[in-house]
Amino acid sequence: MAKANMNPTKNPMPTQDALVRARNFEEVAIGYDEQTAIDEALRCLSCKNMPCVSGCPVNIHIPEFIEKIKEGDFEAAYQIIAKTSSLPAVCGRVCPQETQCEAKCVRGIKGEPVGIGRLERFVADWHNAHSDAVPECAPQNGKRVAVVGSGPSGLTCAGDLAKAGYSVTVYEALHTAGGVLVYGIPEFRLPKSIVKKEVENLRAMGVEIVPNVIIGKTLTVDELFQMGYAAVFIGSGAGLPNFMGIPGEALKGVYSANEFLTRSNLMKAYLDNPETPIMKGGRVAVVGGGNVAMDAARTALRLGAEKVYIVYRRSMAELPARREEVEHAEEEGIEFRLLCNPTEILGYDNPEDRRDPKNGFVTGIKCIRMELGEPDERGRRRPVEVPGSEFILDVDTVIMSIGTSPNPLIKSTTDGLDVNSRGGIIVTENGATTKEGVYAGGDAVTGAATVISAMGAGKIAAAAIDEYLKNR
Repeated sequence: MAKANMNPTKNPMPTQDALVRARNFEEVAIGYDEQTAIDEALRCLSCKNMPCVSGCPVNIHIPEFIEKIKEGDFEAAYQIIAKTSSLPAVCGRVCPQETQCEAKCVRGIKGEPVGIGRLERFVADWHNAHSDAVPECAPQNGKRVAVVGSGPSGLTCAGDLAKAGYSVTVYEALHTAGGVLVYGIPEFRLPKSIVKKEVENLRAMGVEIVPNVIIGKTLTVDELFQMGYAAVFIGSGAGLPNFMGIPGEALKGVYSANEFLTRSNLMKAYLDNPETPIMKGGRVAVVGGGNVAMDAARTALRLGAEKVYIVYRRSMAELPARREEVEHAEEEGIEFRLLCNPTEILGYDNPEDRRDPKNGFVTGIKCIRMELGEPDERGRRRPVEVPGSEFILDVDTVIMSIGTSPNPLIKSTTDGLDVNSRGGIIVTENGATTKEGVYAGGDAVTGAATVISAMGAGKIAAAAIDEYLKNR
């Protein structure tokens, strides 16, 4: 065994040059090679109490898979990850490890933590390039479970139930499986081929995926039970975009980030002659400071925008997006207008039909400067307007990225399913809803959150469904 690597910093992640990648949709991060992965793995101290595992929502056995990397046994490392995670290649790319497993790493006390996410990505990519093996599943037990939505919570729940011997059918409203992984996260951050491979692994485990079915419209939850399913998991996400309610949001050139990213990622509006229109070129303001805002801004840049602004009402210290994504955006030339808040979107009437104000086109966004006041109930300093500080950003596209809510369709067609004031499905700690046999998790419960938290909820619900059906 090679000597431990006591370097206080991680092995850097190779990336495309910023000026090159800002105009293409190829993946920004290139990934570790075998030698770099082994070198980074040797930074792990193999702590006996494994604090990193406590920070992982899906409880990956982190020191164990890293130990196999040290030995050069990359397939064994993958199989350890696959015991608890159905989407390792996805998690290695989009999971906020810096606030979860890596935040618990002992190496982070006097330096940088071990690059756990980078190692997970390496292992998953190595497996996908060298092996077609899929996790073993228990013999079929004759019981059927329906999963609503093929996003991270639904795919995780489906994978764990398939491993336990259940016959699982996933119903997806769109024409492609993957949920937010395919419509929300851009190609340059999560290649669609990666998602496709993860979905194929689930199919190889016996999971059936049925696209173009909207639960609540094509079929109801009650009809799923009538079809013979013994339990239902709802992982339908939070696809209903929020807006600010300011003047001008109905103008042409105003998008929700959800719509903008769906048009680009899933419907391929970035092609030269797309069937789905989208903004290309011009000046763009993205309102918001989360990961979705970074994705929208960087996508707009790649679609040919001359200038892209992030407009956020707090300071950089409060910006909720992953630090890596913020750094990448800055490197690519995106300008951050911090401590600013929009008050109106400006536009003009279409000369062809001045009678309809909805025919207006964006010409700018009026903002007011902010300063940070007293902390709010969550401990974040509340932004306060600075009187007389209004200014106008000259833009012709505005993308609103201020969060999403669960779609009310399933609740409105399902008796006995209670939701909270934000539209999230009410569940117990194990994901059980107020309707017997129905479980839920992910953004449909919490509102927009991280991929890994949705996966954790899907995993918890799968275990609860297994326990519920064992005695039926």
